[in-house]
Amino acid sequence: MQHGIVTGEGVLLDARPASFATRAVAGVIDALTVVAVVLLPLAIALAAYAPESAWEGFGPAISILTIVLVTVAVPTTVETLWRGRSLGKLALGIRVVRDDGGPVRFRQAFVRALVGVGELWLTAGSVAIVASLLHPRGKRIGDVLAGTYALRVRTGRTTDAPLVMPPWLVTWAQGADMRRLPDGLALAARQFVGRAPRLAPASRVRLAADLAGQVERYVAPGPPPGTPPEVFLAAVLAERRLREHAVALMHQEQASRQSASVRRLPHAVPDPAR
Repeated sequence: MQHGIVTGEGVLLDARPASFATRAVAGVIDALTVVAVVLLPLAIALAAYAPESAWEGFGPAISILTIVLVTVAVPTTVETLWRGRSLGKLALGIRVVRDDGGPVRFRQAFVRALVGVGELWLTAGSVAIVASLLHPRGKRIGDVLAGTYALRVRTGRTTDAPLVMPPWLVTWAQGADMRRLPDGLALAARQFVGRAPRLAPASRVRLAADLAGQVERYVAPGPPPGTPPEVFLAAVLAERRLREHAVALMHQEQASRQSASVRRLPHAVPDPAR
């Protein structure tokens, strides 16, 4: 089964649901965090500053408020402010999103927390476990009612390989006529070159040949015979970067000259500010 979100342009975005085990570990971390950050300081403060008479009169009310704070208020606030993240979800690399892939709002976070009182806290998570195992996206009942689910996200940034001009193609690249590449093709080529080392060998060869065939239509003359498609793409992108940088420097120099001429007084009148 292929999981994804289809955008308005008909593009399928990868959005694989988080596994049940990942969500369970994240939930345990969140529960321990709430106990350490909210319950313990609150209990210590009440024990230190609340008189015994207050416990006799307002004990039940304080207990109810504490339960509401821990089970509803804190989860709702954290997920709303962090856009579907919490400490446990951040540690496990997951995020709660709407079914359309958008960030959760207060309404979705509140519904999830409110339903979670029954399926997580009152039943020790047993209802959530059964619901998550039966649903194809691993949703618990709160997710179904709120229209949300937990997806896996990248927990760290990956660094793309830098653009390097192959030394044996420097002379050819400097003398080649390179027309402007379409934005989509240029982006696809740059992403491929940066991520090629992480691709499967078969996919790497196929994508390189396909992109090189498209890019070659904008380059004349073509690369020397025997040039690997991936090397050809790297050379074209590196040369385009050098040329664009040279053009940017030229425009910057022209702008500086024009700015100086505008500030200069007419008829060779000396500028007293200088």
